[in-house]
Amino acid sequence: MKTTLGNLVRDGSADYQTGPFGTMLKASEYSSEGSPLISVGEIREGFFTIHDHTPRVCEKIKLKLPQFVLEEGDIVFGRKGAINRNAIIRKSQAGWFLGSDGIRLRLTDKHDPGFFSYFLRTTMIGRWLLSNGQGAIMPSLNQKILDRLPLFLPSKSEQQRISGVLSALDAKIELNNRINEELEGMAKLLYDYWFVQFDFPITAAQAAAMGKPHLKGKPYRASGGKMIYNEALKREIPEGWMPGNLEKLGKIVGGSTPNTKKTEYFCKVGTPWITPKDLSDNSGNRFIDRGSMCVTSEGIKAASLKLLPAGTVLMSSRAPIGYLAIARNPVTTNQGFKSFVPEKAFSGDYIYSTLKHFMKLIKANASGSTFKEISGGTLKAVRIHLPPVDLVAEFTERVSSLSLQQSLLEQQNQQLTGLRDWLLPMLMNGQVTVG
Repeated sequence: MKTTLGNLVRDGSADYQTGPFGTMLKASEYSSEGSPLISVGEIREGFFTIHDHTPRVCEKIKLKLPQFVLEEGDIVFGRKGAINRNAIIRKSQAGWFLGSDGIRLRLTDKHDPGFFSYFLRTTMIGRWLLSNGQGAIMPSLNQKILDRLPLFLPSKSEQQRISGVLSALDAKIELNNRINEELEGMAKLLYDYWFVQFDFPITAAQAAAMGKPHLKGKPYRASGGKMIYNEALKREIPEGWMPGNLEKLGKIVGGSTPNTKKTEYFCKVGTPWITPKDLSDNSGNRFIDRGSMCVTSEGIKAASLKLLPAGTVLMSSRAPIGYLAIARNPVTTNQGFKSFVPEKAFSGDYIYSTLKHFMKLIKANASGSTFKEISGGTLKAVRIHLPPVDLVAEFTERVSSLSLQQSLLEQQNQQLTGLRDWLLPMLMNGQVTVG
């Protein structure tokens, strides 16, 4: 059945809710705890990403403005910018709060919300939204535009069969993501235990120097390991550790952008060229192998792009600062990066963990009035403590299996996503049917 979203609203089987404007909910009422506030920055293609900087609201606000509390099955659009994105609220996300630049679609039990979420993510609908959105510089959505959105609706049972196939793939992707979160947490726990709390395993030589050989393998600081106050760092560090700066971790390399008017400099299949937006879209992953664009050999030469080897830790240095990923293969980047090419003493896994730990300090050293940026010179000078090379090597050995498993699961998710996105339009237009 061909219809429009507006017809569903008029027959009572769907309704919209635009997020609260500033007069209803002020930024001063946001909280650091509570339910996430979902705006365009949190909406991805079918899922949500909750950032450290995502605002939250307390229960008092939810009771005051219940119309903006999200329920399981709600579909949330971005109201401006990436208006072709939407995601569905899962059971565990019920109670989240609609942000000011979001629009919520809620369906009655006459329709399957899972089907709608997938249908609204088809390329055809994405193009329709972008071409019908208002604004030349930044497209925006409103309810009048959504009223005109064309729909093709099979029976509810067929909707459920289609969403069942696609959601099975999404369930596997989500499972892989949860496993990777656990693996990431394990690596962070080990890093914090050894390099933040200083409870790394005491070596035989350290135990002997302490006159307590039985302490070999025990946690250093908790077992009375000697701590020395370092004037440069303004803190205590273990005996034998050194003060240093981020430059000691590896070679810090910037990027650049070929002339975008020269189409011969860009291609779909070539040397990956990564932008901060690509890292934003890659959020939740430890590794990255490509972005939305590649560059040709002519583009590399014209922009004097540096080819960064596999294992390089990419860090966005502006708009915003702090996106991180490890290059799975050789890549290049635009000028929004300061990337760390590992040298012998420090592995990519150690650099990645160290940058995550010191990110608040890195951001505190940034400058800029319009948007914050950290220069190469400033980044190099950020003070850190440097552990012995042997301890870094042991850490790398222990986390390498975790890191490899994360990489394999991320690649599996790429394949599952590709299969889902290949099936999606064919299921929607009837080229493939579900028995």
